[in-house]
Amino acid sequence: MIRSAVVGVGYLGRFHAQKHKMIPGVELVAVCDRDPEQGQKVAQELNVEFVSDFRQLLGRVDAVTVAASTPAHFELTQFFLQNHIHVNVEKPITVSSREGEVLCRLADEKNLVLQVGHVERFNPALVSAQEKLNRPLFIECHRLAPFKPRSVEVDVVLDLMIHDLDVILSLVKSEVVSVSAIGTPVLTKKVDIANARLEFVSGTVANVTASRVSLNSQRKFRVFQQDQYLSVDFGQGEVSLLTKTGEWPEAEVLSAEADIPLERESWNLEKGDALLAETQSFFDSIAKGQRPVVSGWDGLVALRLAEQIIDSIEQRLRP
Repeated sequence: MIRSAVVGVGYLGRFHAQKHKMIPGVELVAVCDRDPEQGQKVAQELNVEFVSDFRQLLGRVDAVTVAASTPAHFELTQFFLQNHIHVNVEKPITVSSREGEVLCRLADEKNLVLQVGHVERFNPALVSAQEKLNRPLFIECHRLAPFKPRSVEVDVVLDLMIHDLDVILSLVKSEVVSVSAIGTPVLTKKVDIANARLEFVSGTVANVTASRVSLNSQRKFRVFQQDQYLSVDFGQGEVSLLTKTGEWPEAEVLSAEADIPLERESWNLEKGDALLAETQSFFDSIAKGQRPVVSGWDGLVALRLAEQIIDSIEQRLRP
């Protein structure tokens, strides 16, 4: 039995705690939050103990999920790793890559699982689409969301765009050679909408847009490769694939009645529960002694790319 706890049980952390309770072989011992009212509310809902100080968990748990605010990730994760406790930390891994590297090295030194909560990697639509992708040439992403007062301690690149950066990096598997980005504050003092153009050693180009000041939500991911176009709607669980199956007719015989050598496929997946799959994967990695699907190092690479994008935006914003 793996004994666990969730540290930070606000909006997202509450969902994390619910997933811990659902997994066989895992005992959710306690939840922890700096807000006693919220912490006790979640503890009562799940019939577990509430603790106000994360240090009270020492000696009582084998693994934790850290779902506190991003600025608290480093202190909390470092504390648990130093005390031989496996950690699943929400994205981004930390507010800076310098801190993130410290955590990754510490986890390796202690032989502990450090997983980063890039939940989109467990989205059934992406999992289904991955087997169709071999050499992406151009990727286009739009992640738009209405404004919410939570997560405003970081800009939109670390809040939303980093989801797509992690997915892109997992698909392209190549180094970034060029970053050009633009963004601006709208409702907060931090950048609320951003666009980045990324070029990779492999020749792949990605155009990524993220906004937290949209009227509607959108999480769409489009990939173009030789003879194929794939579209993934993360929100609706819809996947569409267009494949070239032959050569185009000569121009002089091309007409509305001509057979177009294209094959269209589309499928809609049950949305599933990506957060549950992420949590299950974390505990499976602990039980089997395996590298997690999204390791600390994966989270660090995504964070480093996010930092490059933020630097590019800041250069443009300077007077």
